[in-house]
Amino acid sequence: MSDSTIEGSTPSLGSQTVGTRRHRTHYLHSGPPDGPLMIFVHGWPSIALMWRAQMTAFAADGWHCVAPDLRGYGGSSVPTDIAAYTIEEVVADMVELHDHLGGAPAIWVGHDWGSVVVASLAAHEPGRSRGVVLTSLAYQPGGHALQTVVPLVDRTIYPVDAYPDGQWDYYRYYTTHFDSAVADLDADVAASLASIFRPGDPASAGEVSPNALVSRHGGRFGSAHRAPATQPDPALWPPADFDVLVESLRTNGFGPSCAWYLNDDANLAHARSAPDDGRLSQPVLFVNGDYDQICSITGNRQGDPMRAACADLTVVSMPAGHWLPLERKAAHVEAIRTWLRDEELATLGPAAAP
Repeated sequence: MSDSTIEGSTPSLGSQTVGTRRHRTHYLHSGPPDGPLMIFVHGWPSIALMWRAQMTAFAADGWHCVAPDLRGYGGSSVPTDIAAYTIEEVVADMVELHDHLGGAPAIWVGHDWGSVVVASLAAHEPGRSRGVVLTSLAYQPGGHALQTVVPLVDRTIYPVDAYPDGQWDYYRYYTTHFDSAVADLDADVAASLASIFRPGDPASAGEVSPNALVSRHGGRFGSAHRAPATQPDPALWPPADFDVLVESLRTNGFGPSCAWYLNDDANLAHARSAPDDGRLSQPVLFVNGDYDQICSITGNRQGDPMRAACADLTVVSMPAGHWLPLERKAAHVEAIRTWLRDEELATLGPAAAP
């Protein structure tokens, strides 16, 4: 186990690694260790540092904030076996981390694949969660997989004959051309990340997403097979943090993070094993980006399974794209603060044992 400090924010972010016989998790932490626990879980293709603004804000409020690098990312374990990147394995990683942190029921905040992880953990291990915040990807109680999301595609935008997988075509491409997809992303890691992390465009709402065209173009970047020269947006990632992200993906490559897309059968089976058909009894906040061409639940059916599976669901929608926690940092924090207050989850004080 090691501990260090990342400067540049107030309060500062500590950096620690904890290992078990099965896995090593690197995580950032901030705020009083005896404060109530809030755990932030990133998605593809990110690292714990994406949560700097949220951790800084909630640590200042008195929360003990923790953000892990998920397996395949950052300083955490990077297995070589694709089957190691199932949601069941990642939930087990989070259980080990949570035990290490004392096991007190936490507020779990997820984005993208991180939302899949925290919702699955809340379904399978309900005692570990006081409340759940899902951002930019709705909960699918039957499991997040092509089999569950493609039937929810808005066919007014994506006619089935032209776009059989709708906006999820890029997901399908991983399953059919994995090595090529990864090679294209690895060809210029900095440009790939800069081209991926872009703010939402209001003009894109209701239009066909470029991600629906990946298969017909022969890859995310078409015949060039590498990202175009692109400057990162400093409003999303502070430049020093973006440099850390780039170095992380250069070290690990995109293969481990993209392997998350290749375990649909295992993820569906894991979802089916949840008690009460995966129904979430905890308060749940879903933060939606109106300009998110992949995952927005505005004006379509993508949020319907989540609405049916949550006993206490609050939905907040913002003028943002998929990278909402980076694009609307302050608004994201305030949405969570308001929800915590309304749900009477904002009480601070020593963390309680489960």
